Amino acid sequence: MDFYGQVMQELVVALGGALFVANVLALARRKSDQKSVPTRARNNTKAADYVVAPVARSVTYALIGLVVMIWGIASVLN
Repeated sequence: MDFYGQVMQELVVALGGALFVANVLALARRKSDQKSVPTRARNNTKAADYVVAPVARSVTYALIGLVVMIWGIASVLN
């Protein structure tokens, strides 16, 4: 394999790992983020900015990151 192909595979592993770790950390911080939100902002469902990470989206992205990371590791080892 050439140099650029190897670097591309390693970048796929790194991006998948970063996506996985970032979303797991977002899920872990949900409780502390909820405590810092004022009650008035909790009831505003039309807010454009998320203060607390949505669970379904975070779990989905974490699973996608895990699959990409494992696939990249398998490609590097092959």
